[in-house]
Amino acid sequence: MVVLAASIVGKSGKVLVSRQYVDMSRIRIEGLLAAFPKLVGMGKQHTYIETENVRYVYQPIEGLFLLLVTTKQSNILEDLDTLRMLSKLVPEYSMSLDEEGINRAAFELIFAFDEVISLGHKESVTVAQVKQYCEMESHEEKLHKLVMQSKINDTKDVMKRKANEIDKSKIEKTRGGDKGGFSSMSSLGSGFNDLSISHGPGNSFGSGSMLGMISDVEPISTKAKDRSRSSVTAPPKSSGMKLGKSGKNQLMESLKAEGEDIIEDVKPTSQTRAAVALPTDPFTLTVEEKLNVALRRDGGISSFDMQGTLSLQILNQDDGFVQVQIETGGNPEILFKTHPNINRELFNSESILGLKRPDQPFPTGQGGDGVGLLRWRMQRADESMVPLTINCWPSVSGNETYVSIEYEASSMFDLTNVIISVPLPALRDAPMVKQCDGDWRYDSRNSVLEWSILLIDNSNRSGSMEFVVPPVDSSVFFPISVQFAATSTYSGLKVTGMIPLRGGGGATPRFVQRTQLIAQNYQVV
Repeated sequence: MVVLAASIVGKSGKVLVSRQYVDMSRIRIEGLLAAFPKLVGMGKQHTYIETENVRYVYQPIEGLFLLLVTTKQSNILEDLDTLRMLSKLVPEYSMSLDEEGINRAAFELIFAFDEVISLGHKESVTVAQVKQYCEMESHEEKLHKLVMQSKINDTKDVMKRKANEIDKSKIEKTRGGDKGGFSSMSSLGSGFNDLSISHGPGNSFGSGSMLGMISDVEPISTKAKDRSRSSVTAPPKSSGMKLGKSGKNQLMESLKAEGEDIIEDVKPTSQTRAAVALPTDPFTLTVEEKLNVALRRDGGISSFDMQGTLSLQILNQDDGFVQVQIETGGNPEILFKTHPNINRELFNSESILGLKRPDQPFPTGQGGDGVGLLRWRMQRADESMVPLTINCWPSVSGNETYVSIEYEASSMFDLTNVIISVPLPALRDAPMVKQCDGDWRYDSRNSVLEWSILLIDNSNRSGSMEFVVPPVDSSVFFPISVQFAATSTYSGLKVTGMIPLRGGGGATPRFVQRTQLIAQNYQVV
């Protein structure tokens, strides 16, 4: 029996954990693991697959595969016994049998695999023994940690002594420059109990100056969290000792030089004092449409769902007695549905949104997006009405996979903040991007290549990107997720005016309309 590698891979072929037990190149093991998903799912009941060079012995664990890559001469019964042992160990170290849980316990799993397999051969151990071996404490490690903690504590003590010495030297220098006021205090270390405080105007140390010294020195030596008390100063008539701002700054610089952490006084800026901007218009109407689209990788639409809402936000409570006049784009595929409290007959006949009981006002307030007035939905559309189509063309050439991605945008919408996220196999370095219309970023944590275009309008209705990765199956690059926003909608709904129900039919109230189309769940599958 010779086990070449023990791995945990996803259904798409993404390698989560892999431990090799013979000398083999990274390209070869990645090629073996990348070829495994293509061989699974042929309707066969057994859990091993043989190729010309190796044998795959695997076991499904929820959405993943526990996989052994062995030689064809290996004993299949011993391989299955090893696989059963590893399948018992995986739940012991991974809290959840998904990609996130396996990645979190990757090193523990590798250590456990090493206790079961040594140089490609199975060790005679049990699950309890493996856990015991992996949890055994090292005396040398404990001793090293104790020595390091002792050094850290000694360094902290030295820092504190240095800080106290600097405090004392600064105070002694300041006291030496003052001609009076400290005759009754023999030393600083004896405290302030022996200090005679008088309130007269002579050379005695006044209470105000005492308060000033304590408020200036205490925040530096003790790092007090409440920094507001440090602004207390001495009365102008007192001639006692006073630690000025310059002395305090010098003391803080000295502490910084010794490696002490100093909390600086931070003055509030105009930005922190500025209040959050509140709506100033009496009425704010928001038209929002959300897209849920699934496009096929070979062309066509798998599913299309657009849901829209119209909401009203009223600033003042006295302005709630109104009706909303709207215009729709006349799209026959869109079905509108009013709120249960809205007069539907009035809407169908005159396109006016008003309450069934005109004597009641609309709810007011500034929280949330306001009250919903109207909803609509469209579930049928052809490919020409899709805002953005994506074509992905992977091709393997030698030891590399060339991927060409292109987008085509409809002239119906100008799209902003477009992000096209392409999943990639697990890579050590970023892919080699040879050409890109826009910007790109590689998210190594999630193995995703993000292609971003700030604005798509008539100047760039189409664009492309090309990059190169190691050889993998083309299904790895799907599903492709897309995010974007637009200021025009499918419904073309517009608010033409506000109709006041009180006030004698004066001028039309001022209002603002916000319109946006967002891709909530937009994928190429």
